[in-house]
Amino acid sequence: MTVYHAPTRDMRFCIEELSDLEAIGRLPGFEAAESDVVQAVIEEAGRLATEVLAPLNPEGDRNGARIEGDDVRETPGFAAAYRQFVDGGWNSMPFPTEHGGGGLPSIVAFPVAEIWQASNMAFSLCPMLSQAAVEALIAHGTAELQKTYLPKLVSGDWTGTMDLTEPQAGSDLAAVSCKAVPQGDHYLITGQKIFITWGDHQMTDNIIHMVLARLPDAPAGVKGISLFLVPKFLVGADGTLGERNDMRPVSLEHKIGIHGSPTCVMSFGDNGGAVGYLVGEKHNGMSCMFTMMNLARLHVGIEGVGIAERAYQRAARYAKERVQGGAAGETGRVTIIHHPDVRRMLMTMKALVEGMRALCVCAGSAMDFALHSDDPKEKARNRERLDLLVPAVKGWCTEEGQEVASLAIQVHGGMGYVEETGAAQHFRDARIATIYEGTTGIQAQDLVGRKILRDEGRAMANLVADIRNTVQKIAQIGEFDDIENSLRIGVDLLESSTDFLISHQRDDVHTAGAVSFDLLMLTGLVTAGWQMARAALVAREKLDQGAEGSNFYQSKMVTAKFFAQHLLPRARAYGAAITAGSAAMMALDENQF
Repeated sequence: MTVYHAPTRDMRFCIEELSDLEAIGRLPGFEAAESDVVQAVIEEAGRLATEVLAPLNPEGDRNGARIEGDDVRETPGFAAAYRQFVDGGWNSMPFPTEHGGGGLPSIVAFPVAEIWQASNMAFSLCPMLSQAAVEALIAHGTAELQKTYLPKLVSGDWTGTMDLTEPQAGSDLAAVSCKAVPQGDHYLITGQKIFITWGDHQMTDNIIHMVLARLPDAPAGVKGISLFLVPKFLVGADGTLGERNDMRPVSLEHKIGIHGSPTCVMSFGDNGGAVGYLVGEKHNGMSCMFTMMNLARLHVGIEGVGIAERAYQRAARYAKERVQGGAAGETGRVTIIHHPDVRRMLMTMKALVEGMRALCVCAGSAMDFALHSDDPKEKARNRERLDLLVPAVKGWCTEEGQEVASLAIQVHGGMGYVEETGAAQHFRDARIATIYEGTTGIQAQDLVGRKILRDEGRAMANLVADIRNTVQKIAQIGEFDDIENSLRIGVDLLESSTDFLISHQRDDVHTAGAVSFDLLMLTGLVTAGWQMARAALVAREKLDQGAEGSNFYQSKMVTAKFFAQHLLPRARAYGAAITAGSAAMMALDENQF
């Protein structure tokens, strides 16, 4: 079995050399963000992942969660691993120190999250959703709710969930019908939620559900939704646990992957109503929900990176061991890594993974400045950049994560299609990432409608300007002509495609929907290509300075060049599809399908 090793060197490169770690360390609350601390955190996270979480990954696939009566039983070994996770302080690491957290910035927390997701995606979903619940409570919870629930959620002694979707609603949250009736100092919640990841388990004493529901006087649509905190076990004034709340898992979904992660159908109020507490203002649940959703979307994008890294490692190891056939310029039979087509696949995987990772850390940097900067202009500029990058990270990284997981099977050949090698599990696990927390189509609509059209392309224009600045820097050194040319074409297409959207959507109601997917993929590709170009510049500078690790920096330049030569040209296809508009897409009558 291939052992997972966290790519700590590349992670540190993204954190310390592509990002301005020193500047982020000067932001309020990030005093711990120093190079030696970052290195220790990343290395120790990698150790836990390699020794504890990764070995449980195939066990979770073979022996997934199961339901027994009103309880869910997780995969054997998960509870002990979770206890180690909590005891090591990993759950609290990304939270503010004033709430008992480790106070580390997103540019560190995101690579650490990748380590958890690469080593054991099913396991990682549990703390990921807890983090979303914590962020919602910090942003919108009353002082009393924070006092009662935050300490245990931050530490990881309790876990959290997001309960949004209902059978009749799907992604259309305007159709949510779960009810909340006032009852003294609380509310009684009734209804059913589906697709609730880690909705029940036995790893902790309590599970805190963040539930969308409607009050009796709620207006129709999304403006009538409120958010409620609903604990599995009621909590007394002194913090002790009381009786079980009126809620239970009624079934688990049978899925193609992430079997170790229980996906529950949750029923609330079968015996009168589950006790819940309002989070935020009445009828403002969507705003509260997006606090959770945006963070969750970024983490799902990081899942795309993690599963791709794990699949790549497995494929590279196999290619170095599998002997088959001869190769030009070689004597006798060779390992398949000597075949150019296998190299093509491995380089595609490697370049995509490194581009995705750099893009996620870029988004993490924008988040750190957007949330913590004291400079209003810097804060606003990074807020705009983050809003633009969230759908790109979530959509592009998960789509490319699937591509990498699929290529890993191809590298294995027939052995990839059987379960013995483990490559198939990554392919199956990766498939959900483009769907949950909003499908790729929903991310594309968000990018086009809420981000680009809402500000008439201002944030995109700023991104284009920053990319062009990098193109100019590359041109000045005269070494990376391929990178300069491909990135120049890519950013030109990003600008012209945005202009096409803005100018044509007024005359054709289908334009925004028709171009949205290709524009999202173009945005992710070009932005990742930008980060790879920046990486090549940094690597060149380090080599010129005689820095240690010349092999790493040389590899980085080659990988950046491959990205420019073999991946950035996809921008032309996205651009052509965008400017084709909606005509052929919408031409057929529905009976012609």
